[in-house]
Amino acid sequence: MKKVLMTGLVSASLMLGGCATSMPVGSLLTSVNLPVAATANTGKSTKVGEASCTSILVLVATGDCSIEAAKKAGGITSVNHIDWKANNILGIIGNYKVVVHGN
Repeated sequence: MKKVLMTGLVSASLMLGGCATSMPVGSLLTSVNLPVAATANTGKSTKVGEASCTSILVLVATGDCSIEAAKKAGGITSVNHIDWKANNILGIIGNYKVVVHGN
């Protein structure tokens, strides 16, 4: 009986406990667009560059989600602002994207 009770308590604490994060995270689904940074550069952004990463089963993560990779992809030399997109389903597969806006 003690073993069953202990297993239940451990399971409940793992499911209900969590780490504090600076972004909203859903346990079943996360699909958010968040700002990362803004600069003093004003005016309309004429270019957009994106960089992507993927996570599988929270065990393997690949890709280059750096700001430099996004700038290179969009041919951007002057950054106006940067956004971040996260989509994750049950921790099984996650897709993350850094989006740089600038000129």
